[in-house]
Amino acid sequence: MDGAAHITSPAPAGKNTPALDAKGKARLQKAVRDFEAIFMGMMMKSMRSTVPKDGQSGDSFGDDVMESLFDAEVAKKMAGRSNLGLADMLYRSITHEPLPGTPPGADKAAVVPQTPAPQGVPQPRVLQGAPGPLPPPAPAPAKTPRTAVTVPHPAAQQGVWTAPSASTLDRIASYENIIQDASQKHGVDTTMIKAVIAAESAGKADAVSAKDAKGLMQLTDTTAADMGVANVWNPAENIHGGAKYLQSLTRRFPGNTASIIASYNAGPGQVAKHGGVPPIRETQAYVRRVMNYMKYFEKEEASNEGR
Repeated sequence: MDGAAHITSPAPAGKNTPALDAKGKARLQKAVRDFEAIFMGMMMKSMRSTVPKDGQSGDSFGDDVMESLFDAEVAKKMAGRSNLGLADMLYRSITHEPLPGTPPGADKAAVVPQTPAPQGVPQPRVLQGAPGPLPPPAPAPAKTPRTAVTVPHPAAQQGVWTAPSASTLDRIASYENIIQDASQKHGVDTTMIKAVIAAESAGKADAVSAKDAKGLMQLTDTTAADMGVANVWNPAENIHGGAKYLQSLTRRFPGNTASIIASYNAGPGQVAKHGGVPPIRETQAYVRRVMNYMKYFEKEEASNEGR
């Protein structure tokens, strides 16, 4: 029968498909190429549907027929020259032979050999002609941890101190008798009273701070009232009021000079909360300045006693 394939030889070893004679192979070649042409025609039709029409060509039935015939003819031409490999793949699956006319190497898959990956480790996919896998990003530089810096207190350095200005010393000297009296009455060392006056007002009885603290020892209205000060502008009342406040802080933080001074600046609540000098830059600088002045006045008084 002309329409049937003639079996002339056994199938290759290990294959269950019967071998075809030359006539059967010729018809199979035409069939797989026609199938590839149909497939390419469908692809062209799908691509054409994505292109918007210009509005000048009509939507008549005749136009659609001509367009379909044109696509079918183009698809046949392309199938005969293409390297799509669909026809060859079908032909091989039946005959186990390459399709005659297939360009050399077209039947070889584009595969880039890879070194077998260790089990459980995923490998990047590599395409032929594409650049190799990108190297892993460089690790971000490790952040250097911040280290707390402790500034040594000047008083901790033997024989080192910074003296108040000469004008400040002259003004404080003019209140020497009041300071001595306040020291004896309230049990506060004269060096602490003088150092607080130097740091707070530089010895100016009319000084006023941005927070409305007043006088030599910069008493707020609340502190002045608590200490029984009626007139903060009176040097004697102001110094006695400041010394009395230092006495109350000494009782609250006995033997801890830094905490006493810090409380005078930031309040005893802050010092109690942090268990010492609070982490407030202004307060820490204030404590260093007052303790520095205390060291100076200690050396000055020791020098005066030795004369």
